[in-house]
Amino acid sequence: MQPLIDNARTFGRCPEEFARLAEGQSPDVLFITCSDSRVVPALITGARPGELFELRTAGSIVPPYASDRPTAEAATVEYAVEVLGVRDIVVCGHSHCGAVGALVRGDDLDAVPAVRDWLAHAADGPAAADATDPACAEAVQHHVLAQLLRLRSYPCVGKRLADGRLRLHGWYYEVHTGAVRAHRAATDVFEAL
Repeated sequence: MQPLIDNARTFGRCPEEFARLAEGQSPDVLFITCSDSRVVPALITGARPGELFELRTAGSIVPPYASDRPTAEAATVEYAVEVLGVRDIVVCGHSHCGAVGALVRGDDLDAVPAVRDWLAHAADGPAAADATDPACAEAVQHHVLAQLLRLRSYPCVGKRLADGRLRLHGWYYEVHTGAVRAHRAATDVFEAL
């Protein structure tokens, strides 16, 4: 903890660099990814403060949209699209994802009921050719596509997609190499950016 505290003490030593942030935010991208500490959106993208609007959930899960049961995730998506006017949404899964791995292996999560119940929102269970693969690459990529499909059911997203003001992107980040792959609809393959 001490290194984090030491950095926080020195972080704001050049307030002029941050002054513009008080005027508001206007990010172009909503970046949805996992809560995993190895996935750092600003590091992966090189984004500066104010350039990414982030939504981090266990397993990069986008829960089903239900107008009668609002969720923090739905509110974040709606705010990003309707208020901030983001033009792009990225769903970024990652290798060695504990959440997707647990789903693929069928782990018993009864000892962590909140985690178990959250993972039930994962849409289709991620499929994997090899359930023993610690990277879970195939399963995570399938999972990213399922979350993109889920996003399309959000009214604000569907409306903006229909009128061409929004684009969806599926990414896969390899924590062990730093490589990022993007889903290409034409080939239905995740390829290097």
